[in-house]
Amino acid sequence: MTDPNAIQPSELDQLPDRDPEETAEWQASLDAVTEAAGPHRAAYLMRRTLERAEGAGIALPKLLETDYVNSIPTAAEPAVPGDEAMEQRITAWNRWNAAAMVTRGSKYGVGGHIATFASAAWLYETGFNHFFKGKEADGSGDQLYIQGHASPGIYARAFLDGRLNEAQLDNFRREAGGDGLPSYPHPRRLPWLWEFPTVSMGLGPLSAIYQARFNRYLANRGIKDTAGSHVWAFLGDGEMDEPESTAALALAAREELDNLTFVINCNLQRLDGPVRANFKIVQELEAQFRGAGWNVIKTLWGTAWDELFQLDTTGALVRRLRQVPDAQIQTYQTRDAAYIRQDFFGADSALVELAKLLSDDKILECFHLSRGGHEARKVYAAYRAAVEHKGAPTVILAQTVKGHTLGEGFASKNANHQMKKLTVDEFKNMRDLLELPIKDSDFTDGVVPYGHPGADSPEVRYLQERRAALGGPAPARRVHPVAPLPAPAEKAFASFDKGSGSQNVATTMAFVRLVKDLVRDKETGKRWVPIVPDEARTFGMESLFPSLGIYSPKGQTYEPVDRDQLMYYKEAKNGQILNEGITEAGSMADFIAASTSYATHGETMIPFYIFYSMFGWQRTADQMWQLGDQLGRGFLVGATAGRTTLTGEGLQHADGHSPVIAATNPAALSYDPAFAYEVAAIVKDGLRRMYGEAAPGEDQNVFYYLTVYNEPMPQPAKPSVDGIDEGIVKGLYRFNTAESAGITPPANAPRIQLLGSGTAIHWALKAQQLLAEEWGVAADVWSATSWGELRRDALEADEALLRGEERVPFVRQALQGAEGPVLAVSDYMRQVPDQIAQWVEQDWSSLGADGFGLSDTREAARRHFGVDAESIVVAALAQLAKRGEVKATAVKEARAKYGL
Repeated sequence: MTDPNAIQPSELDQLPDRDPEETAEWQASLDAVTEAAGPHRAAYLMRRTLERAEGAGIALPKLLETDYVNSIPTAAEPAVPGDEAMEQRITAWNRWNAAAMVTRGSKYGVGGHIATFASAAWLYETGFNHFFKGKEADGSGDQLYIQGHASPGIYARAFLDGRLNEAQLDNFRREAGGDGLPSYPHPRRLPWLWEFPTVSMGLGPLSAIYQARFNRYLANRGIKDTAGSHVWAFLGDGEMDEPESTAALALAAREELDNLTFVINCNLQRLDGPVRANFKIVQELEAQFRGAGWNVIKTLWGTAWDELFQLDTTGALVRRLRQVPDAQIQTYQTRDAAYIRQDFFGADSALVELAKLLSDDKILECFHLSRGGHEARKVYAAYRAAVEHKGAPTVILAQTVKGHTLGEGFASKNANHQMKKLTVDEFKNMRDLLELPIKDSDFTDGVVPYGHPGADSPEVRYLQERRAALGGPAPARRVHPVAPLPAPAEKAFASFDKGSGSQNVATTMAFVRLVKDLVRDKETGKRWVPIVPDEARTFGMESLFPSLGIYSPKGQTYEPVDRDQLMYYKEAKNGQILNEGITEAGSMADFIAASTSYATHGETMIPFYIFYSMFGWQRTADQMWQLGDQLGRGFLVGATAGRTTLTGEGLQHADGHSPVIAATNPAALSYDPAFAYEVAAIVKDGLRRMYGEAAPGEDQNVFYYLTVYNEPMPQPAKPSVDGIDEGIVKGLYRFNTAESAGITPPANAPRIQLLGSGTAIHWALKAQQLLAEEWGVAADVWSATSWGELRRDALEADEALLRGEERVPFVRQALQGAEGPVLAVSDYMRQVPDQIAQWVEQDWSSLGADGFGLSDTREAARRHFGVDAESIVVAALAQLAKRGEVKATAVKEARAKYGL
């Protein structure tokens, strides 16, 4: 009997059933098929029905996985234009020279990777011959994110094309002599070839998504028509484990970036072994990308498999391919036909019968050689489908064999990523397989020769003709002749020189006010790209919403809840602000795309990315390194800076070390300004250096890091001091003396120099008063706007001395003749000011906020770390007591007086 109180299936469904009888008939049909033809046939019919519904636009959840077969049937593959045999020969030369270059370099112990390009050769060659647009047409072309470990193959093609010579190939990974080739795509090391650094795994896919998005941003803002640009990212299946690789998939689908194609080389191997030993990485990636809204194309099997699929009348072959884990697929690659017959075909009676129709040679051809990623026809079909697809980005999952054509010692071996060379016999076998006209006598003294058909050979002419038709060489980085940007009106900067009077202004707000004025500039205003990770209101930037607009390719399809307010939330298709949500990694990828637009698109943009300083360098320092490699220019702004300044937030928010991390990046100019006029002077000089008329010898390919604070303080007027602008930019100037501060110290009073950066200068100024009024000590206060730039200058002076040139570091020049010891303080760990200690002639000591941060008031936190004004006084007295200039008892008295 049926329990009348039991919950019925219909009651579990929130959707009303208008015709339960019809529903029951469909369910009964499914049951009948399952009983009569088996569950596999029922599953097949369900998948086909879902695909039909999706194609008809019926709103249903997407089918996340398809069978382990090619997405494009053989019958639907378009013919490959051009000369496929010629392209086969070109690819053979590239395979040979890539392997030769790494092998020849192995005698120096510099390493190199052979197997990755061997698996991906056709993925690149098909693109170079038919799809990748060069920069000689519209100046932008396509953007190519080359898989880092495949760089030898790209060098080999550039050698065939005449862009590199043998001497350069022989200097692969040996750059110190000046004519070498970097190990991976490094624009800073080879700026005419590489556009994008990609070998810090995960950053390539993330950056490619934001580059495609930035291309649309430029177009929608009317700055440049980028409709002809397509972004191609070549990735490894193992690389997709990096969180950054898939972090922005939803963004790409949400914004319908059909100008973007991922090509994932699924050779099923990562550095140590299989990517998914017990599972199937292709199926996993397909579900992940489909679920995110991407168009997915699987290119798995070569033409040798066509016969097998035609013989598979029961679906047993397709089912078996779904069952076999990736590690076993790799094992088949290395086993004989008998093993494959038993292990693969022997698992199903229908497959046993199918295998009887196959020769051993046919089985080995399929399981050892025939992969979709190794055939121009299969790859071309996938690429063409990708560029023709509209409304969503595309990912191509191309199955290959790692180490393909390198011989049995390489193909599919777990260790092949670490294998750096082939023997002479292995090269000769490779030569025979590739049918290259290289003689045994060419192997002089056992050294493998490079191969080249000749500068005027049919292969080279074909290669160059194809590239000419597609817009010139690729990959290529071009810095187009662009006139320096005119300097903004002086008024924007000079307004900060007079100070804020009695008004308290935080340096964060000073920076935002400056930018508000600069984006209004008629000449350069539209070039600014404000980037913020969902913290605009924290930084006081909401006033920019209605004036600049927040970029959205959809515009604003709703009425904002605050539309009746002056600073309402305004989204616009031509919006200028990139408000990325809570993603520092995405925001940095935005910044990199904008900061390198001068080269990528010939359009100079001025990005500034403002963020909680704790969540910048600590979280995305790898991307800052990528930014330096890619020669990016712009302003990074670490707001709510300092270990004690952000009250209440605590340990995970209290930044006491970002300048230390910044100091490790050679391209970063790190500043910790104390006052609004310093912020203005630094930004003004940054605009000049990066975008205007740089001085002789100045590297324009730098970026600025400014720490700004959320502590409102009175902003003083800019002192009338000779050389103050130079001091601000170089890192140090004397803000005042005891006398100029209105203090009248006793005659022959002990004197000390207090160096402070950022908000710490206010503690130093208070300490200056206490020292004079309560201890009879005269203190001069210096603003150290950049400990890092002082150190950089001093290091350069040391290097000059090694060359026999006399040069005095700026910090020593600035402090020359200053009386007494030096005491430095900042809202960071002591290591920050201690960067310059060895170049200061006076006795040196420092205070800082070392250790983990904590939640409390600013005053309590500063007392805890020993950096408040009273702690500075005690430290200053201790320095002077050590020199015998004050009584030793004064230190103990001060501690007791201030409760330390």
